[in-house]
Amino acid sequence: MSAEVAGLAEPPASGQVQFSSGARPNDGCGAATLEEHLGTLKIASWNVNSLRARLPAVMAWLARVNPDILCVQETKVRDEEFPVQVFLDAGYHVAFAGEPGYNGVALIARRPLSAVEAGLPGFEDTQKRLIAATCAGVRVMSCYVPNGTAVDSPRYVYKLRWLDALEAHLQQTLARHPRLVVGGDFNIAPTDQDVYDPGAWEGQVLVSPRERTAFQGLLAAGLVDAFAHVGGDACGFSWWDYRAMAFVRNRGLRIDHLLVSQALADCARSCAVDRVPRGEPRPSDHAPVWLQLEGCAGA
Repeated sequence: MSAEVAGLAEPPASGQVQFSSGARPNDGCGAATLEEHLGTLKIASWNVNSLRARLPAVMAWLARVNPDILCVQETKVRDEEFPVQVFLDAGYHVAFAGEPGYNGVALIARRPLSAVEAGLPGFEDTQKRLIAATCAGVRVMSCYVPNGTAVDSPRYVYKLRWLDALEAHLQQTLARHPRLVVGGDFNIAPTDQDVYDPGAWEGQVLVSPRERTAFQGLLAAGLVDAFAHVGGDACGFSWWDYRAMAFVRNRGLRIDHLLVSQALADCARSCAVDRVPRGEPRPSDHAPVWLQLEGCAGA
């Protein structure tokens, strides 16, 4: 993916903590592994808005929902301060790329993670916004798209450039990994149905035409919006402002997505937002979104 190296840790059989700051070679975690061990696969994504602040909530959610893979965004912690041992003790494999106070992405999985790569090729940037690994025969990315701030901001231009680079990278990745899931905070509500009040938000960042066009470009690269595909008529809002009692009033946006490749689209059985963590004390402003894949061994 890039010359950048991600942190990786896994629970060792001996009980000794192992930690390496490089990608592991392919460990044979391929299609046979998925068929043998994971006839079903639950993948989730959650912008936790500070892993340090939300760690108890994350561990409680993992224990309750038991996903196979969790894509995490806005960890806001440098690699040397990532709470590796907490996840190892709970039996998880983790890969992460972070920075202090901002951004940061991670993958947390029940199965081993291999071929870990961090960064967006062709886009010179120090911000930690993308990490990928292979798990159970599926290539998984945790993605944190820039917010953009405002449509007249230089950060908006940066966001559009970043999305262009992501689209190109997805095309290349799909050629090598046809079974791909991209989970993350995309900071884009794809349609007016994904906004509590489209009129109030018209033309603003997160819903502007150029952002929505860029999102469609990601789908055109060969991906399917899992919630739109199998979410039914359920409300998919995944983010609510901390202010003005937005969560209580359900004044939200659907900006957290799980995108699946065409090879996995027919395996998608359900996709939903878990609102429970958003209603708990000191929550992230985002809620987790999860996807259930079934019968993918022959994909």
